[in-house]
Amino acid sequence: MGMFTDIAFYLVIVLLLLLLIGSAIKILREYQRGVVFTLGRFTGVKGPGLILLIPYVQQMVRVDLRTLVLDVPSQDVISRDNVSVRVNAVIYFRVIDPEKATIQVEDFMMATSQLAQTTLRSVLGKHDLDEMLAERDKLNNDIQEILDIQTDAWGIKVANVEIKHVDINESMIRAIARQAEAERERRAKVINAEGEQQAAAKLLEAAEILARQPEAMQLRYLNTLNVIAGEQNSTIVFPFPIDLGNLLPLKTGKSPE
Repeated sequence: MGMFTDIAFYLVIVLLLLLLIGSAIKILREYQRGVVFTLGRFTGVKGPGLILLIPYVQQMVRVDLRTLVLDVPSQDVISRDNVSVRVNAVIYFRVIDPEKATIQVEDFMMATSQLAQTTLRSVLGKHDLDEMLAERDKLNNDIQEILDIQTDAWGIKVANVEIKHVDINESMIRAIARQAEAERERRAKVINAEGEQQAAAKLLEAAEILARQPEAMQLRYLNTLNVIAGEQNSTIVFPFPIDLGNLLPLKTGKSPE
């Protein structure tokens, strides 16, 4: 009976040792790091691979070093020209300092999300609607720089920020369409006016050349008649100089005295 008691005792000891060894051995993957605390005090960052901890004396917090994707919820923004829009974005960031990400901030994911929302509203509120729609790359860089500076104390590197959607109401969409149509009409009128100006300049240049040689004008008359005759027209119009008409006597209804 005493032998069985001894065997049971040793089995309990072995099980306890196995449990202690199991709790002491930790395995971290290549993209993970372990922030180790000894009796509550920070003692280092370990990993990847096999990690040995003293049970109940040391604790470890796992930190993922891969790039994380954070979807920023839609934010109501008032632009500088007083237009209400809804904007959402996506942020790519990663932890570069596991110690700061664990000690300096309680939840770096939540902290980064809240900071991204406030920064998005603050930056976009300083720009007009046209800038939000046309200069999205510049706005992305501005937001990324601000977030990167503010999250540096948390051991986080913001790699990229992308504004996904800028939603505006239907009335503003119609106003933008009318504005674009008016802009195209303005450009068409300017191009037409520039064409008229260039044509007038060329006509003036041609008139100056013909004025130097009066025979050239006669050749132009003959060339024009040749073109008209080639089109098989039954009516031919001859140009009549206005100056020649002034030399002819005018008829009046009075009889000569």
